Amino acid sequence: MQKVLVTGAGGYIGIPLCQMLAQKGYSVTALDRGFFGRDRFMQAASHPNIKLLVDDIRTVDPKQFEGMDAVIDLAGLSNDASAEIDPELTVSINHQGGVRLARAAKQAGVRRYVYSSSASVYGHGQEVALNEHAVCRPQTLYAESKLHVEDELRKLQSDTFETVILRNSTVFGLAPRMRFDLAINVMTLRAWKERVIYVMGGGEQWRPFIHVHDVCRALMMSVESEASAVSGETFNVGSDDLNYQIKQLANFVKDIIPNIVTHTIPDATDKRTYNLSFAKIIQRLKFDPSSRVHEGIVEIKQALERGVVSGDDPTTHTLGWYRSLIDWEKRIKELSINGKIL
Repeated sequence: MQKVLVTGAGGYIGIPLCQMLAQKGYSVTALDRGFFGRDRFMQAASHPNIKLLVDDIRTVDPKQFEGMDAVIDLAGLSNDASAEIDPELTVSINHQGGVRLARAAKQAGVRRYVYSSSASVYGHGQEVALNEHAVCRPQTLYAESKLHVEDELRKLQSDTFETVILRNSTVFGLAPRMRFDLAINVMTLRAWKERVIYVMGGGEQWRPFIHVHDVCRALMMSVESEASAVSGETFNVGSDDLNYQIKQLANFVKDIIPNIVTHTIPDATDKRTYNLSFAKIIQRLKFDPSSRVHEGIVEIKQALERGVVSGDDPTTHTLGWYRSLIDWEKRIKELSINGKIL
């Protein structure tokens, strides 16, 4: 039985990935700090092949990597806006923490290392169908931190330490640790709950999209593929027919949830726009996403109707949840300094 360690295992992608790996017969060590609570993850990851490790990527004992056949790194502050709350914290976790993990894995003898990067590294793309060799113009600290880790992985790559970098498209769809701060997901929530859709940034910007379960499939394929196909390689993860302008998403949601009012809100500060090519992952790995945007909207709408998920859960809004955690940490420190902690 192959052993895989997954960091960020309690997150939006992490939980379904651990479930998928365990069901496939892998022995999974699921490492997560627990920022979004442990109960949901422990219920979802109850498979006997999954062992939960509550720890921080910045301090986890490097011995935890010993005996692992592969590591999949999903950890980090998970979007552009969240990364801007506390730049020093972002560098500490997303950049320094990510590099520390990779070095520890190589030192421990891990053979395959898969890094979950982001298509946001392209930033402001100046042409369509950008491939993996295109110039990256990151617009945010989050994207910059991803590129820093990518650069370090290329230096660490060797015949005995096979690195694979996946630049994921914007993710959508239903998952146990739901996120309603992603474009398709939040549009669906607001349309269902408030009968309104906000098209941010004017809607002209391009984004590629990918269902959360298809991301998990790509990650698993990165572990299972022959070294000749993936070692030292970078892949855009998505499909050519899943490149859309943001304003198109509003129409997709209205196809499923009619009688919606649309508000287009110009946002000159958001310069991110990128239309990608996915020829490489299709040719090398025969990767073919199984879910389309309409299917993701339908599954979220149905889950909201059944009460399976709720937009009122504060943990589903990543930016606000991180802010509350940071505020509570500051308050606890202040109380501790004043001698008020019992």
